[in-house]
Amino acid sequence: MLTLEQLRKKSEQRLSGLHPVFKQVMEKLIERCYARGVWVLITQGLRTYAEQDTLYAQGRTKPGKVVTKARGGYSNHNFGFAADFALLLRDGRTVSWDTLKDDDKDSLPDWSEVVEEAKKLGLEWGGDWRSFKDMPHLQMVFGLTTAQFRAGIRPTQAQLDTVLAKINKTGDEEMTVEEKAAFKELQSTVQKQDDRIKTLETAAKQPKVPAWAEQACINAKAAGVLDTANDGSYDFYRMVTLLDRTGIFNAKGDK
Repeated sequence: MLTLEQLRKKSEQRLSGLHPVFKQVMEKLIERCYARGVWVLITQGLRTYAEQDTLYAQGRTKPGKVVTKARGGYSNHNFGFAADFALLLRDGRTVSWDTLKDDDKDSLPDWSEVVEEAKKLGLEWGGDWRSFKDMPHLQMVFGLTTAQFRAGIRPTQAQLDTVLAKINKTGDEEMTVEEKAAFKELQSTVQKQDDRIKTLETAAKQPKVPAWAEQACINAKAAGVLDTANDGSYDFYRMVTLLDRTGIFNAKGDK
């Protein structure tokens, strides 16, 4: 079981070079997904123009599968506002791009949980693109185009401050990620205990009034103490029988 800090370190190198605010958003994504039992690994971050051109050549002038439509200078990776992710499985070593895998066993694909948290943070997901779906891709471009980025235009301080305020808001974020994970586990334990108690309570009920308690229940109903004697437990019938033996039900019936 990896700690959050160990998981962070696995993405540390690829987060380096991203715009500081976008880097914080990605770190927050790792934290939030960890709290949900999903381990996110950042696989790509900042790329130089040359690295982008090499990637663009793949599947065109070089062997391999086409993985990008962008030449150098035409990808948001080149400006530090995009990152790619994958899932890290529970062995702490295996990296997966399986969008249907549910490693935390909560009936929701882990990939979908990452995308859900990403969108809450204001990130754009490449899986929503129509022309070229890029399932591992996340970005935050503040409405800017790559042409504007190439021209040196960057998000305003007000835009950056808005993002920082959003990811650092208080409320349900007051607990640490570790505390939230522990709380989630506690909720699961409490639910299991509650289900167990209900099972025991059901098992404790008698399908019918025991023969040895029938007359006592009749006397209790006649005295107006009971409306029904059905579905009682052994202890319930024993208590009614003991009270009947004291004559309390006959006493009430004689009044």
